[in-house]
Amino acid sequence: MAADTKRKILIADDDLEILALVRRHLSKMDVEIVEAGDGEEALDLAKSEKPDLVILDVMMPGMSGWEVCRAIREDKSLSHTGVIMLTGIGERLNEMTSPLYGADEYLDKPFDFGDLDQLVEKVLGSRA
Repeated sequence: MAADTKRKILIADDDLEILALVRRHLSKMDVEIVEAGDGEEALDLAKSEKPDLVILDVMMPGMSGWEVCRAIREDKSLSHTGVIMLTGIGERLNEMTSPLYGADEYLDKPFDFGDLDQLVEKVLGSRA
């Protein structure tokens, strides 16, 4: 990757407040941000934009975040893409289920932005 190329992060959440909060927070990093409001849009954007990282809500209309994650993992052109599941479904369920679909990491809502930053750096670093 060229030194002047920004890392690209796709944020997918049907909760517009969460989407705006995460976008505003991550915009402080030197990254390009793409947004999706549902699972189908997230998968379409992942395929067209080839992001370095996707932050996925689990419970979205249409395709769930888990379904999107599995589709990303099955797409060879997205093998470089990291996935963080961001959800309020419950800590144990997220912990047990997200890895089954190929997520690199998961974070439960409500979350601390410091924890999100650590996971973003960790996943981007591991997929560099």
